[in-house]
Amino acid sequence: MAQCDIGFVGLGVMGKSLTLNLADNGFQVAAFDLDAGKVDAAMTQDQVENNGVARVQGCSSFGDLLAKVKAPRTIVLSVPAGAPVDSVCRKLIEAGIGPDDTVVDTGNSLWSDTVRREKKYAGLFMFFSTAVSGGEAGARFGPSLMPSGDERAWQRIKPMWQAIAAKVDPQTGKPIEGAAPGKPITEGEPCAEYIGPNGAGHYVKMVHNGIEYADMQLICEAYHVMRDALDMTPKAIAEVFRQWNQGVLDSYLMEISVEVLEQQDSHSGQPLVDVIMDRAGQKGTGMWTAMSSLELAAPAPTITAAVYARAMSAMKTERVAAAKVLRGPQVAPMSEQEKAETIAQLHDALYCSKICAYAQGFQLMSAAAKANGWKLDFIAIAKIWRAGCIIRAVFLQSIADAYGRDQELANLLVDQFFAEQIESHQGNWRMAIAKATMMGIPVGAFSSALSYYDAYRLETLPANLLQGQRDFFGAHTFERTDQPAGEMYHVEWGTAERKMVKM
Repeated sequence: MAQCDIGFVGLGVMGKSLTLNLADNGFQVAAFDLDAGKVDAAMTQDQVENNGVARVQGCSSFGDLLAKVKAPRTIVLSVPAGAPVDSVCRKLIEAGIGPDDTVVDTGNSLWSDTVRREKKYAGLFMFFSTAVSGGEAGARFGPSLMPSGDERAWQRIKPMWQAIAAKVDPQTGKPIEGAAPGKPITEGEPCAEYIGPNGAGHYVKMVHNGIEYADMQLICEAYHVMRDALDMTPKAIAEVFRQWNQGVLDSYLMEISVEVLEQQDSHSGQPLVDVIMDRAGQKGTGMWTAMSSLELAAPAPTITAAVYARAMSAMKTERVAAAKVLRGPQVAPMSEQEKAETIAQLHDALYCSKICAYAQGFQLMSAAAKANGWKLDFIAIAKIWRAGCIIRAVFLQSIADAYGRDQELANLLVDQFFAEQIESHQGNWRMAIAKATMMGIPVGAFSSALSYYDAYRLETLPANLLQGQRDFFGAHTFERTDQPAGEMYHVEWGTAERKMVKM
């Protein structure tokens, strides 16, 4: 009975898509779900797409699943993060999974849970993880995959993962398009590479999602200025975004923003975006990224601002009430020339802010690597994000090039290319933020990115006064600029002499 190359547990949207992707690439898949209807649906779709030939074998139980997969077995979980992962692991243990078998978690698990599970299941089976980005379409025709865990497990799964991953043209760094049912992309560089020990892959995916939050919010702030301050229609904004997508801002998120803005609502006849409630949801990965940045003291203010923007959007009832009480500035209409200038300034603001958001994300990953003893390859990470994932963009090739020039790069901002890009665009960046502020349009992500840049480029910050305040009320001590680093001093503030003493 053991004829299948891999087993799959969980045939929801992502699980079914990954299963069919594996089948398209020549792998026999044993599939199981507690909902038998989902198993039947996956098998039916497989046969319809493959002229009646079955490549996916349905299973009726965990034991049946294990029996159909060749040893050493690889079982992939596509179940909700949290308790369901451990529940399935227990069921697999009861069904007879062995110490040489591998269980792969592909859900959006918190990275620290992944570390815990590797230790918990050691000796029972190899717990491996693979973070998946790209949504339903990516999972079906080519996702970006971030695997981590025991390297023995990676060597087993590597041929399958690199086969189903998105592919990029090695010369241009752009995604290779055109995959269809039964016709996978087989040429190009795969967007799947080993990240590191267990937990590293899910951490990198978490940061990917944090950057995604920031990137989306930055685009939304540019849209907000054009919609409310420049009084542009969604269709007109879509055309601007389409033009921007031909240059340095070329990205999947810009591309889909054009489609959303051009979509008409079939019920009201209005632009769809005008009837979508301005209340954004979130699943936690952005918040996790912000929390990790605080824990590691690795500033990620633009990512955090994007999380707060979603939280503010959820306060719809309060905002409706506040709008009746609170007033913003009176804004004079702009001339067509002023509108054109503002649009150009917004382009540069989006570009510079995007650079800062990615710089924050990569610096955060660097801090996490040091804290956890990981060795992260930032060239590889930038490359596997070039296709298949939500933040895929031409911009990522420049990031890979930057780390190629200096693998120990402290921050993307100090790479010569990015430093020159910001230097040449920062005038418009500053003007866009100033104008938006004067017009009463909230641009928290733009503003936080600029403040991050300005703080990072300054040799001296006002923390000298802050540390003086801390020493005054809490005797927290301070270092002196004219003495060796690490020597601490304290002023006896409560005495008449206010004597300074070396601690």
